[in-house]
Amino acid sequence: MAETTTKTQSVTVSRHPLVVSWAGVTDVGRRRETNQDAFFAEYPLFIVADGMGGHAGGEIASQSTIKRLEAMVTAGLVQRDEIERALALAVGDIADHPEATDEGTGTTLTGVFLELDDEQPRWVALNIGDSRVYLLRDDRLIQVTTDHSVVQELIAAGKISPEEAEGHPYSNVITRAVGASELTPPDYVTLDVRAGDRFVICSDGLTKELTDYGIQHFLRENADPAAAVDAMLNAALENGGRDNVTLVIVQVDDDLSSTDSDISQ
Repeated sequence: MAETTTKTQSVTVSRHPLVVSWAGVTDVGRRRETNQDAFFAEYPLFIVADGMGGHAGGEIASQSTIKRLEAMVTAGLVQRDEIERALALAVGDIADHPEATDEGTGTTLTGVFLELDDEQPRWVALNIGDSRVYLLRDDRLIQVTTDHSVVQELIAAGKISPEEAEGHPYSNVITRAVGASELTPPDYVTLDVRAGDRFVICSDGLTKELTDYGIQHFLRENADPAAAVDAMLNAALENGGRDNVTLVIVQVDDDLSSTDSDISQ
């Protein structure tokens, strides 16, 4: 049984006390023998990685990437250039691993972090591959990241519809990954920080089984991030669990118990 991890962090944005709370879970699903997904969720970085490659390759890629990012957070340097430096090191780790294969070993990477470079902190979503970040804001769910995949390129070119993409024979083919070749920097999307926001960071094992409407439904039905994570995981497994399923939910609320908190730890 997958175990859900939960945590909370009090922060202040423009003298406005907020609480950032989160929960994450990963599950092998119902059809795979091993779990090649991994996640990292520690303020101010929340990440999901979906590995790929023959034998143990996917697990090696996702775990190597997560370890490098975890070390970066421990050092207290969560910035875009440091993320890219950590990913470059992960590419080397993957290539040097004795169990890595030449069968396209690599991993997707997506998530959000709180950027603290100036007096106005902001969320930054990052993405390589087809794992996704969603944002529920003002009761409207939007997909923040854009998939790096063959079908997304076909959609952008107007050659297929989003509905046709779901059953397309190239639906699992991604065009960018960490470890598959020379590192390409992530795409970044900057977002302001607002109370009430809820992020869903997930591998395609979730989006294969739940529509955007389903994700929004479970967010509406479950105010607590841990309850929402468990509900989405259970639904994905009940709908088939065809792949490893990993998701992290991050939410921002007003901190009604604090009047003086510091956003920098």
